[in-house]
Amino acid sequence: MYKEHPDLKKPKNDSIIWRYLDFTKFVSLLDRKALFFTRADKLGDPFEGSHPKANIPLRAKIYKGEIPLEDIGEIYKLLREFTAVNCWHLSRHESAAMWRLYLKSNEGIAIQSTFKRLKDSIRDKKHDIFIGKVQYVDYEKERITDDPMSSFLYKRKSFEHELELRAVIQELPPKGLSTRSKRPFDDGVSVPVDLNLLISKICLAPTSPKWLHELVESVTRKYQLYKEVCQSSLDKKPIY
Repeated sequence: MYKEHPDLKKPKNDSIIWRYLDFTKFVSLLDRKALFFTRADKLGDPFEGSHPKANIPLRAKIYKGEIPLEDIGEIYKLLREFTAVNCWHLSRHESAAMWRLYLKSNEGIAIQSTFKRLKDSIRDKKHDIFIGKVQYVDYEKERITDDPMSSFLYKRKSFEHELELRAVIQELPPKGLSTRSKRPFDDGVSVPVDLNLLISKICLAPTSPKWLHELVESVTRKYQLYKEVCQSSLDKKPIY
């Protein structure tokens, strides 16, 4: 279920969020009635869960000899295998950059929601799920909050255009983290959600064909999801 975290920055409840996905993943969302949280080390960014240079000199003071300094970096790197995330784009409007970044064709879909809809739609009673805005910092000069959860809510400045809202699950072994610890998930974990509560509307990619619009409407009705299916606003004709 959703839980508050004191160190995570949250948007307003009515803040609009978007999730961009291809048609196959959209159908999987409908069929499973679940959001997929990807294990952090599978996201493709080697900086996931990493720390800026400015954090390193402070580690001796923070951990006070409880963990050998030479082991701390390896523990944070290992922590990625015990953390899973689900990513959203935080914006009032759809993003041309996000369409290009996440989709390889014009057969993509964006589901629109809000921060409140997202947290209220979660039906998972097994995991604690935290949600916060990703903060973008200069990893050469700035420092970040030094705790296991917060390190996954920071990214490099070069990703600032993503305006990411991130939901995070972190399952730590009760006896402490080690390379021998059993991983709580393989590639990730599916989290049950109420789709009618989560989704406010469905938007089709720019230049998407008419048949895709008809197919998406048909599929959503099949799964008893009665939401507006609209064409991307980027397809509107310019006025001169």
